Amino acid sequence: MGKKQLNDTVDHLFRNEYGKVLSLLTSKFGTSHLEAIEDAVQDTFLKAMRVWAYQEVPQNPTAWLYRVANNAMIDMLRKGKKIQYGETAYEKNAGEESREYASENEITDSQLKLVFACCDPVLSQEYQVILSLKLMGGFSNRELAEALLKKEETVAKSYTRAKKKFREQVQLLRFPVEMGLQSRLFVVLRVVYLLFTEGYSPTSGSNVLKKDICYEALRLALLLRKNKYCQHPNLEALIALMCFHASRFDARLDDTGELVTLEHQDRSHYNQELIRIGLYHLENAGTKDRLPSQYHLEAAVSYYHSVAKEFGKTDWKSILYLYDVHLQQQFSPMVALNRIVALGKVHGAKKALGALDAVSKRSDYSKTGLYYAIRAELLQELGDKNYKQELQKAIERTENDLVKRHLLKKGGSDGQLSP
Repeated sequence: MGKKQLNDTVDHLFRNEYGKVLSLLTSKFGTSHLEAIEDAVQDTFLKAMRVWAYQEVPQNPTAWLYRVANNAMIDMLRKGKKIQYGETAYEKNAGEESREYASENEITDSQLKLVFACCDPVLSQEYQVILSLKLMGGFSNRELAEALLKKEETVAKSYTRAKKKFREQVQLLRFPVEMGLQSRLFVVLRVVYLLFTEGYSPTSGSNVLKKDICYEALRLALLLRKNKYCQHPNLEALIALMCFHASRFDARLDDTGELVTLEHQDRSHYNQELIRIGLYHLENAGTKDRLPSQYHLEAAVSYYHSVAKEFGKTDWKSILYLYDVHLQQQFSPMVALNRIVALGKVHGAKKALGALDAVSKRSDYSKTGLYYAIRAELLQELGDKNYKQELQKAIERTENDLVKRHLLKKGGSDGQLSP
């Protein structure tokens, strides 16, 4: 297997299986060994890269990863004299654990068990989200910083503190029941949402889309829906949002693997079945006397993009209204930024540019590539040659390679822009 193919395979498995293997081992060995479990799982992926470079990738690579990490944990505990050979409950339960691993449904249950455990109310909501995405999603500090709009060093410190408190106060990964499920559901939904978001718009790397992460988030949401105590309008709206986004997957890249913006996407490639399913869940997400949630509003925006037959026929007025409602309920720097695009389509670039200047005084976008990309787009539309300077700033602040290449192309071929 070539190096690139091997790296892609391991990266795919890391994103899909890291959380599964870690959650199973944490259920088996307990939270007191959390750091050792993390080390064992990470070392196992490194070992996979070394071993598989010279051998065929196993037919069931996930089982291989679990077995190697499990054996590493047992060896570590024996060396530390924390268990006695032949007397451990871990080995007595090995058969049961193997059966659990063989069942896809129970593997997913283990992931949800880990997320719900991470959302224990003894932890702050920030700690709950950071722990969940780190342990279940394998997020890097950079990815978490991007998702939570925080500095990397802040995220790193929070994770260390959260892990310590989790290890000391959450001894077992017990799946809460009834009210316990309901009380933690909203944070769990946020975790699933952020997991999907990172797959849909990766912070860094050479992919503009990681379908496997998105589908994993959707699968977790659908599994939650099967539990009557987790059924909630917000969950329905989140599923709708993910379906609408997923319906446009095949149109986001061209035949050469380059990014295609919404304006130039071939809408015949939109998955009509996913749009239909998304609409079903959105209609089933009635809020009755409640205000619509973030997921309702974002799902509705995505719906308008998904059903527009042409870019020019997009219902921008309705989208702008939805952004306004969102900001009235709760301010979000990214929603405020996305609103500028809709504002420009409805009221023109000049008004949108003024609104962009105003919102930049409320939030710090100095490290946000999207801010400068939007500013460059508006300046270019107004015929202002300074747009290239803003585009350069967007390129310098963009870590995703495909998005960076797309921005470079927008700058033309006169050599004024460089990555």
